[in-house]
Amino acid sequence: MSRFDVEVRIKPRPGLLDPQGKAVHHALESLGYDGVSEAKVGRLIALTVEAGSESDARDRVEEMCRKLLANPVTEDFSLRITEAPTATDGDG
Repeated sequence: MSRFDVEVRIKPRPGLLDPQGKAVHHALESLGYDGVSEAKVGRLIALTVEAGSESDARDRVEEMCRKLLANPVTEDFSLRITEAPTATDGDG
């Protein structure tokens, strides 16, 4: 088994109301930050997953997202998977 670090990024689906994103966008404009056309507020979930391969890790985390981590009606998710560093002797 290998260990993988997985970042799950969850954000509202395009076209759906995002009150937090709208509030952030308005606040940035009121502070004088021009050039920001849109803001979306989502979540970042960091996991370390043990799996036989990166593909297996992706499959497991996608299932986690569909069942618990993301609302499939209102949110989209994306994954970033990297092999987790292994501990070496003497680290500690």
